Amino acid sequence: MSPRHILVLGGTTEARELAAALAAHPGVRVTTSLAGRVSRPGAVAGDVRVGGFGGADGLAAWLRAEHVDTVVDATHPFAVSITDNALRAARATGVPAVVLRRPGWRPEPGDRWHEAASLAGAAALLPGLGPRVLLTTGRLGLAAFAHLDDLRFVVRCVEPPGPPLPAHTEVLLARGPFTVPGETDLLRDHRVDVLVTKDSGGSATAPKLTAARRLGLPVVVVRRPALPEGVEAVPDVRGVLERLGLGGRTG
Repeated sequence: MSPRHILVLGGTTEARELAAALAAHPGVRVTTSLAGRVSRPGAVAGDVRVGGFGGADGLAAWLRAEHVDTVVDATHPFAVSITDNALRAARATGVPAVVLRRPGWRPEPGDRWHEAASLAGAAALLPGLGPRVLLTTGRLGLAAFAHLDDLRFVVRCVEPPGPPLPAHTEVLLARGPFTVPGETDLLRDHRVDVLVTKDSGGSATAPKLTAARRLGLPVVVVRRPALPEGVEAVPDVRGVLERLGLGGRTG
């Protein structure tokens, strides 16, 4: 009997945890697909493929050719096009799809959050919040801030960003998880007035929010895009395993 083949669209901590849990189950074959945007991704259990599928049609063809039984979208909460393609491909092939999304962050007492619907919306808020900005929205989409010549930016990302960048930009290359003392030192050392982040959720990068709260700094939070109508996300690896009928075992 052929093993049950599960495709995980990955790139997140949860995707790696899910792959490890699935690989531990006898009779399950797991393939994790990575977009290839990060040059040194962490180790992943099971099979790994790197690169795009060629849109929803290409993914549907791959699901058929590889006899995939279930596709799990465990990509970043802001990877809208990948999620859309995954759901379209699943509908076209009749392959069940599960969306894994870590819960978003929620403001706590003492937070000074300013919510924005997009990176452009976040950029529009900055001139009124302070001249020195810590930008932690990733290396893509920085063009939204490139026109803010009067502000000074510290851009933190995993890979070097490409142009266009704001005129006054210092790039810090770093990968989480981070700590509250480390984030507090970063904000103080760079005399940051305002922090900008996407609502990625999770614990690896949440310490910057705690540090900003303790220092009384405003935080511009870019809201995550909504899932398509009728799609309900599973919040964690255990929930995915239960949805797959694998008993919630996590390895």
